[in-house]
This record gives sequence, structure tokens and C-alpha cells, in this order.
Amino acid sequence: MTESRWPQQTREVAQRQQRAVSVEGRAAVLAGAARISATSDVEAVAAWLEEYRDSAQTLRAYRKEAERLLLWLDSQGLTLGSLRRDGLDAFEAFLADPRPAARWIGPPRPRHAEDWRPFRRPLSAASRRQSLVILQGLYSWLVEAGWVDHNPFRLMRGKRRRLDNRQEGIERYLERPLWNWFWGWLNQSLPQAATQRQRFEWQRRRLIFGFAYLLAPRISEMAAARMGDFQHREGRWWWRVIGKGNKLATIPAPPDMMTMLGDWREQLGLARLPTPDDDSPVLRGLDGKRGLGDNQLYRLIKKAFDGAATTLEAWDIHDSSDQNVSGQQHTVSPGGQSGVGNDALVRTLRVATPHWLRHTAITHQAQGGVELRYLARSARHSRLDTTARYLHAEAEEWQQQMSRHGLD
Repeated sequence: MTESRWPQQTREVAQRQQRAVSVEGRAAVLAGAARISATSDVEAVAAWLEEYRDSAQTLRAYRKEAERLLLWLDSQGLTLGSLRRDGLDAFEAFLADPRPAARWIGPPRPRHAEDWRPFRRPLSAASRRQSLVILQGLYSWLVEAGWVDHNPFRLMRGKRRRLDNRQEGIERYLERPLWNWFWGWLNQSLPQAATQRQRFEWQRRRLIFGFAYLLAPRISEMAAARMGDFQHREGRWWWRVIGKGNKLATIPAPPDMMTMLGDWREQLGLARLPTPDDDSPVLRGLDGKRGLGDNQLYRLIKKAFDGAATTLEAWDIHDSSDQNVSGQQHTVSPGGQSGVGNDALVRTLRVATPHWLRHTAITHQAQGGVELRYLARSARHSRLDTTARYLHAEAEEWQQQMSRHGLD
């Protein structure tokens, strides 16, 4: 994590971290106990991150959490080596509510932008668990590297409960009625007078969300997808992807995916079907050639979610003749508020992130009857219990049976 890779407004902090060698780190260097070539906390973290250089997605995720920790430590006048057990409670509270918000929270921006911030929003309980799991691994590595003398995470009471990253079930996804409404909103026909740019953006947005829903990719996998990754074998289409952990997988590409890809390729002036030697990017910028980066793709998806939320909000208030997303009739009161309303659904769209699309895809595949073994292969999970978190049928059956138990 060299200085040039830090966001612009935190370079001064990074430089202070560069100079402020931790007490244990300095002692280890002087005593020759350090097993890494580092002279500061920043360089020690950079050495740890180098272990993940072959997995770009993991590297980005780990860098994000390590950077948050380093910046928070700097704000508290602490270093990696001086962090103690009581500091973990303060840090976890900070993850749940970074203050002052103006300093820590902001919309997605390129890392070199002046208004970049480490957080897009306070972290949920699940995200905090994930952060602590990653940082526990960082400290374990630093102990082995001789950079710090202890791992404060090992002193946490209820460590298994706090650091176990498993959850009962996936909740961050669009339920089917909302997804159906959203997909219909995306596919609204363009007016005859639409410009070429508007048609390009319409086709691109449709492909982005269709791709995400049908194949459940991670955002980095979508950004990295090449035309030649879609391959035809024995009469069927497959998507070849190198995913998390640098693992190669080949996933069935449904007919709807190939139809959308064909429409997109025609928009680009290409033949409908790709060839194996086509190394050009699938998702492209407005010039029709340049590929999209992860951050650009993230912003496009968030912009679409926000636009849909605005439409749904206005529709909910002003259109009394249609049904809401839940399929229930609603009426508009004189005060302009809906009797049933879609306020919760609007909020869902506002907070949804690109990764929700992966959760949505896998959940809907499970609800559609895809067997667990195939679901796990499509999701590229190494453990079946990870995939099982997407199975909501048992919860629905449980609700139905419990509804028979009442007071009347």
C-alpha cells in the first residue's frame, strides 16, 4: 500500500503512519525480530496485502478494511501495536456509526478524488463481522511476521459468536415482486425520439442487470468479463469466469442471457454471437470500446436503483389506479399518502448495492427449484452451508405452519 495508492485526502495521514512506526514494530526492527521488510505500519499492512496480489477482489476487500483500521487508529493516536482489547469495542462502535459523518461517509468516488470517503454508509452487523474477521487475519499474520506482539482479537469474550461470519440467512436481496417491478421499469420502451446515446445506455443498463440476475456474478467479475468468455459447446452456451480466489468456473448461460448479449452486440455494431477469440470487454463505456471499471459499474447500478426508487415513490403517491409492488390495491389519501404504500420498498431500493443483485439471483434460483448442488456450483461457493443460506422455503413453510397457532 504505497503512498500513491492512498486516496488523495488521506495521503497526509498515510505519511504520518509511514513515519509513526509502532512501538512493537520499532523494537522488532531494532532487535532483528521482524520477519518482514517494513519500517512502518503502512508498509507492514502492504506486505500482508501482497499475499493476496493474485486475487484482485480479495485484495480490494482486505485493503478497504485495513485502510479503515489504519485511518481510525491515526485519528485515535494509536498504532497497530498499541491497539488493545478495549480498543476493539470502540472500533466496532465506529464501524457501526462513523463520526463525524462528513469526514468518513460519502458516495462512491474514485480513490484519487478529493471527496472520496472510506465508508458509503455505516456498516451493518454482518459487514462488521466480516470486517473483524478480515482484521483478525491481519493481526494473526502480523504476529507471525514479528511486527506486533499480540493479537487483541484473541481476547474477545464470545469470540466465536462475534467473529463467526455465518448468518442464519441472506436478507439483502430484492424479493420477487419488487424485482419483477424493477425489471419492468428497466425495460420501459424508449420514445421514438430517443438519441443514439440514450439507446446505448438503455441497452447497456438492461444487459448489466440481466447479466447480474441470470448469472449471479460479483461486480468485479462483470467488469472483467470478455466477449470470448461466452463459449458454445455441444449445442449449449457457457460462461467462463475466473472468480474469487482466482478459481476458474464454467457456468451455464441461459437462453435469455444470450438473447440480451446478442441485442447488446447489435447495439455495438457486432454480430449477435461472440467468437472464442474475442477478447474485447462485454460492458463498455460510451465510446463503445473502452471497458468499465468496478467503480464505474458500481455507480451505474446505484444510479439505476436510485432512479427506480424515485419513480416508485412518485408512482405510489400519484397513481391511485394501479397496484403497488406487493400486488395490493392502494388508494391515495387527500394528504398524498398511500393507504398501503411502497415506502419500505422505496427504502429497499435506496439502500440496495450491486452485491444485492448476486444475492437476489441466487435466492430466486433457489426459490425456482434449482438443486442445492447446482446452486452451489453456479454461485461458486466452496461450502454447501454457504449456499444453504439462500434457501428460504423452510422459513416460508415454518411461517405457514405457525400461522395455524393462534388465540382464537
